[in-house]
Amino acid sequence: MKHYFSLIFIFTLILGMASTGTKAQETERQYKINCIAFYNLENLFDTIPNNSRGRDEEYTPEGKKVWGSKIYTEKLENMADVISKIGTEHSPKGPAILGVCEVENRSVLEDLVKMPKIADRNYKIVHFDSPDYRGIDVGLLYQGGIFELTSSRSVTLNFPDAPKYKTRDQLVVSGKLDGEMIHIIVNHWPSRSGGEKRSRPRRVSAGKLCRTIVDSIMTVDPKAKIIVMGDLNDDPSNKSVTKALKAKGKKKKLKEGDLFNTTWSLHKKGIGTLAYRDSWNLFDQLIISQQLLNDEEGYKFYKTQIYNKKEICQKEGKYKGYPLRTHVGSTYMGGYSDHFPSYLFVIKEIKE
Repeated sequence: MKHYFSLIFIFTLILGMASTGTKAQETERQYKINCIAFYNLENLFDTIPNNSRGRDEEYTPEGKKVWGSKIYTEKLENMADVISKIGTEHSPKGPAILGVCEVENRSVLEDLVKMPKIADRNYKIVHFDSPDYRGIDVGLLYQGGIFELTSSRSVTLNFPDAPKYKTRDQLVVSGKLDGEMIHIIVNHWPSRSGGEKRSRPRRVSAGKLCRTIVDSIMTVDPKAKIIVMGDLNDDPSNKSVTKALKAKGKKKKLKEGDLFNTTWSLHKKGIGTLAYRDSWNLFDQLIISQQLLNDEEGYKFYKTQIYNKKEICQKEGKYKGYPLRTHVGSTYMGGYSDHFPSYLFVIKEIKE
C-alpha cells in the first residue's frame, strides 16, 4: 500500500513581499512518504538455553529472571505494540524498514513479526548470527510490499589488540524502497562497560568500520542514498560519530563525503533515547548520506523524531519519564525497553 500526505509550502520570501508588496502564494504539493526506524529491543531472548552462542542462562525459566513463556510472550506483545505505533502520524502502516538490536536469534524475530498488532504488515527478516559474547545480534525488518531486498551481508568488527573481545556485527542491507535503491547499515556498537573513556577506542573502531562500509558503497555509487542506524552507545557529539564516522549535525558545515546526523538537533535540545543518572543520552541515531538531503527527484529526508510517548515511560517515582524497562535487575517491570525508538520520514514529490 502506498501512503500520501500533503504539505503547504510558502514560496514567496518575506523580504520579497516587503520590496514588491505582493501577497504570499500558497501551493499544495502531494508527497509519497515512508517511515524508517530503529529500536533497541532490550534483551529479546527466547526461553531456550543456548550456551553455544552466548551467556543466556539468566533468560531461561530456571534463570535469575525466571524467563518463561508467559513473560516472553508479554515482551513480544509489548515490542509489537510500540512498533505498531511508530511513525503512524504520517505513515499509517508504520516503519517500512525497522532496524533492531539486542535480539538473541532469528527465531525471536520470527515470533515478533507474528504478533497480532503487526502481523498484517507481513514483515520480512534480515538476520545473521554475530560473535557477540552475550549472544545478541542486530537485525532488520521490512515490509515486502514497500521494500524489495536485493542484498545483505554481515561485517565483523575485530580488535587485533584484544582478539578475544567479541561484539555485534554490522548489518548491511541494500534494496529498493518503492523502486528506488537505498542502503541501510544497522549497528550496535560496543558498550561503555568499564567506563566511557576506557571503552571509547572500541566505539571509535566501530565508527571507522562503519565509515569503511559507507565508502565502499559510495565508491560504486557516489550518489548512493545511505542510512546508518543503530545504538551507537555514544551521543551524536562523540568522537566515534563526528570523527570516525564523519557524521555532522549542521548542513552548512558538511564537506564532501560527510554524513548528516539527523538526530543532532534533538540531542542539542536535551532529547534522548535513554536516561542514566539523571541525564539523557541519544545513542539511537539515524544518520544519512547527503544525497538524501539534496535529491529533488527521488526520496529525501523530511524529519526525525523520538517515540517517547507516556505509555512506554516510567509513570512515577525517581525514574518518572525514563523508558519503562522489562526488568530492573531481576525485578520484572512488565515494560518495554530501556531505549526509546528513533525514526525518520523520507518523502518524494508526486509529479503530475
